[in-house]
Amino acid sequence: MSSPYQSLRHAEAVARRTLLTVEDYDVHLDLASDEQTFGSVTRIRFTSEGGPTFLDLKPVRVNGLWLNGRPLDPDLLERGRLPLETLAGPNEVVVDAVMPFRNDGEGLHRSVDPADGRHYVYGMSFMDAAPTVFACFDQPDLKAPFTFHVRAPEDWTVIGNAPVTNPEPGLWELERTQPLSTYFVTLVAGPYHLILDEHDGIPLGLSARASIADALEADADELFTMTKACFDEFHRLFGIRYPFGDYHQAFVPEFNAGAMENPGCVTFRDPLVFTSRVTRGQRIQRATTVAHEMAHQWFGNIVTPRWWDDLWLNESFAEYMGNRVTADVTEYDDAWTHVAYSRRQWGLVADQRPSTHPVAGNGADDASSALQDFDGISYAKGSSILKQLNATLGDEVFFAGAIDHFTRHRFGNATMHDLFASWERAGAGDLSAFTGSWLRTAGPDTIVLDRAAGVVRRTPPAAHPADRAHTFRVARAVPDGKWELAPLTITGPETAYDAGADAAVVLDPYEDSWALVQPDAVTVRALKSLLSRTEDTLLRAGIWNNVRSAFHNAALDPADVLDLVEAGLPVEDSDDALFYTMPWVVGKVVPVTADPDAALARVHRAALAKAHASGPGSPLQLAALHAAIASGEAALVRGWRDGRDLPDGVEVDLDLRWRMLVRLAALGATDRAELQAALDAEPTARSRVEHTRAVASLPDADAKAWAWERFTGRVDVPNYELEAAGVGMWRHGQEDLLAPYVERYFTDVAATAEVRSGWVLADAAGWFFPLQEETQENLARARALIDQDGFDVAMRRRVVDLTDELERRIAIRAAFPA
Repeated sequence: MSSPYQSLRHAEAVARRTLLTVEDYDVHLDLASDEQTFGSVTRIRFTSEGGPTFLDLKPVRVNGLWLNGRPLDPDLLERGRLPLETLAGPNEVVVDAVMPFRNDGEGLHRSVDPADGRHYVYGMSFMDAAPTVFACFDQPDLKAPFTFHVRAPEDWTVIGNAPVTNPEPGLWELERTQPLSTYFVTLVAGPYHLILDEHDGIPLGLSARASIADALEADADELFTMTKACFDEFHRLFGIRYPFGDYHQAFVPEFNAGAMENPGCVTFRDPLVFTSRVTRGQRIQRATTVAHEMAHQWFGNIVTPRWWDDLWLNESFAEYMGNRVTADVTEYDDAWTHVAYSRRQWGLVADQRPSTHPVAGNGADDASSALQDFDGISYAKGSSILKQLNATLGDEVFFAGAIDHFTRHRFGNATMHDLFASWERAGAGDLSAFTGSWLRTAGPDTIVLDRAAGVVRRTPPAAHPADRAHTFRVARAVPDGKWELAPLTITGPETAYDAGADAAVVLDPYEDSWALVQPDAVTVRALKSLLSRTEDTLLRAGIWNNVRSAFHNAALDPADVLDLVEAGLPVEDSDDALFYTMPWVVGKVVPVTADPDAALARVHRAALAKAHASGPGSPLQLAALHAAIASGEAALVRGWRDGRDLPDGVEVDLDLRWRMLVRLAALGATDRAELQAALDAEPTARSRVEHTRAVASLPDADAKAWAWERFTGRVDVPNYELEAAGVGMWRHGQEDLLAPYVERYFTDVAATAEVRSGWVLADAAGWFFPLQEETQENLARARALIDQDGFDVAMRRRVVDLTDELERRIAIRAAFPA
């Protein structure tokens, strides 16, 4: 079963772009008349070469359609497309339609805040969603200016891509924008709390729901300070000013991505407004997200990729520049350590999946399948490769090429070839070999130390052969427990390297290159004593990435991972190490050990000791406490929930209360009544999501049926609650209770394409996948689903990746059975 709408194919986009030039959009939206739908009247002026084309439109109903003043039959609309027979020269199409408010984080998403019952709306036009807001020619290379007129409830504020006025109560007039791709268009409307500022002639704004206004006020100084510093640095590096008028950052509810770079009005998921205590790493994550979206104003917004096969021109650059600028000009000068823990494995694991794709020229045939390529390859791998390229070219050539690119294609579209031509004009020389090896070829090289042979071996992926040179630092332990660093360049299958018989050797610990590197057995043994004496936090991050890669490939015993946790945790001073490594240990390593209960107890003892030993109230203590809760037994967690025996300095806030309740639910140490009472006591948006997670985690048949109704769509819930139900449902230790749902997943998943679409369709297929059922029978079911005719392409991609993960977990069990 597939979506009722047809996704735009690349060949169709090329043909439509050849035929049309869009002059402008004029859009009237009525958000005040109904809570389920809204009125949308769109006038589009465009020039055509003459001939047939189609308009994208996904309404609840159509009131009227006109092309060049002539009425069109609404029955012509099929699968989201309205055929048009255009005239040579100027044309005008007008669409009067009723559109749906959505609850899946796309289109115009409408949310009710359980804290106060207020309604909030925001627009997410990304990929195929714009036609559920306004009629359009929905592809990135048909840019045009937009003018919006919005009718909204009188107590609402409306913000969009251009400066706005409020000439009368309930009416909002937005200025004409610069030329925008349809996927950039947004509106943020509701009784949002606003904070305004200004920097260097740019009006700045922040907004969030009224119920979290105090938290936004508390964070405003940090957010504005970062924004101002980043603007100064981007202006210095690019020499081109931000051209989109106001710069508003709106924190909105139930947002799928981390953020969206809409010119003039960037939208962020509102958990990034911190209502509970967070770690330093979580603040760095927010800072890099802010800087990432600001980088997009140049890479993506001033110049936009012609098609989704060049999405790396957006995401890889924003990732690299966001991380770099955060480290260089904000208080978070340790941002690269955070990136090592939070992003490296995301990219490496994606690059090893059967679904891997090149960074550039990813082969996206349609918009729906392209959405699945917004992954660790397009972000983390692409960023790493650009970091390498910058190191090779130097800043002068790197940024001169970027400036040339922005200038030549200002407010237009471009391709990878356009950018590389700009770099070559700036003095980079011929980059074709680099492009072919690093950007156009998928998969990572595997680089390992063969100690006995005295060489480092480089093996390209069999399915994607390439001849890539690597230059990186090698860390080698010396007798006093320190590390010495030396560069190593690898240009062939074997490179001589004398490691000695007993010294620990860590390849590419500072992630100078992009490769799958793994420690050998001698190094693993040595690390159990060396890790506690390794003071360099970035080196420790590199060690853990080596360890995680080896485990992922069944080359490291889970027992060794637990030994390293116990060795490294007592001296670890980066809360990122705990925040990202410990959930991996609890979720992936512990379940495949010979005795998961004993393994979890070891992890808990180490985490609890760290929580007690860390500074009272410190971010490091908080990260350790998260791990201790996730691994704790019922009696201890219950005591903490009730305020007993907590480590010194810990104050139980909303986040910690729900972490404890979710853990108690998974252990069967609470019930629906207690969970409902907790929700009633603090009826926030976060509480509603965590209540869903906790109920789905309960080890009883009713709870699993309750979660499953959300997966099948029998009960419609917003996207965050759907995710919580899926993640909460599948719990280790509940295999007998979950057994009926293993087979039901493969029976029911295809039909979910009838009840959801876009971003959340594939996500839900992933959240509810029975990954905990680590059996050959489950593997066979998954492979049969992948081969099933008519299975939605986005869900297939997600199931392919999860089937690979399942196969790898089974392989680890087989390799280390005891």
